[in-house]
Amino acid sequence: MNSKLKLALWDIGCVFWVAVAGSLLHFAFELTDYWTPMALIAAVNESAWEHTKMYFWPGLVWAVVQYTYTRNDANNYWFGKAMALVTTPTLIMLTYFGYMDWSFAAGVKPSLPLMLSIMIFGIAAGQFVSWCILTREPLAINTRRWATVAYTVTLVAFSTLTFVPPKYFVFENFACYTYTGEYGILADYEPYRIFAKVDENGNMKEGMGMNYCANNPFDKPEVKIALN
Repeated sequence: MNSKLKLALWDIGCVFWVAVAGSLLHFAFELTDYWTPMALIAAVNESAWEHTKMYFWPGLVWAVVQYTYTRNDANNYWFGKAMALVTTPTLIMLTYFGYMDWSFAAGVKPSLPLMLSIMIFGIAAGQFVSWCILTREPLAINTRRWATVAYTVTLVAFSTLTFVPPKYFVFENFACYTYTGEYGILADYEPYRIFAKVDENGNMKEGMGMNYCANNPFDKPEVKIALN
């Protein structure tokens, strides 16, 4: 098989893998009953940072696995994969915040399908950057050094900032389109619990699904009137 085609198929596969695995990591912290070690890779709140973190780790796993099968077909391998891992969260954040700013300014309710499309766009763009670098001739720059810097920075950031989050809006819990003043691992997850669980008395407590967003600002009567 042509090397460029082989690499393209791997990068397309990565888009699907990261989208699915990352989406599962959105719920993994709750499904493990808020097990602290799971916070390393799973989203622990609704901040922008946590949503990019859950796509970083699957992308890194894919890069390691892909190396086994395509290392002889690619140039600049680790540099290209590092640039993909940097491009994806950067584009997702820029596009997401741009869209949310427009939505609030225009009084338009954010569209979940469109926000999911932003996620797919960021992942796909990262893999396209990867493919472009992997299919080029060896770069003149010291790719090993720059790849090492990129992996070190991203690994340290995504490994630690959930546990010691800066008090900055990117890290703030943004539940139901509202900043809550909470960062990192929350003190109380009951208002945000999606799935049913058995309480300490052995009784089943229903999860709220997405109903915990019933009081989000776009569901208020005055906003609905404005939107109509």
